[in-house]
Amino acid sequence: MQSRTLVTAAAGAYTANCALGTAVALRWVDTSGTRWLHHALYAVTLTATAVAVVVGSMRRSPAALALAPAAVPLVLLQRHGARPRRRHLRDALWAAPCYVAGLVLAWR
Repeated sequence: MQSRTLVTAAAGAYTANCALGTAVALRWVDTSGTRWLHHALYAVTLTATAVAVVVGSMRRSPAALALAPAAVPLVLLQRHGARPRRRHLRDALWAAPCYVAGLVLAWR
């Protein structure tokens, strides 16, 4: 699989998870009966990012390597939990520049 595809998949999973989290926080969507959905998207995001970084590093892809620092905020999200919400938002947004950089490098 190409690094471009892996980086794009990781960024897509991250974006979907952020979109769902934002919709829930703004009360546009009620996931009280399916809280597992946000957690499942988190697991997909973490897995897709890890695969992109590992495969990309073996291929020396700068796009995939740009995702590596995203591991820190992704781990903090799990460690800190959802409360307080401000910290959860901060942790989630710290990963955004890594995904943007990865996409820019993948698609240039």
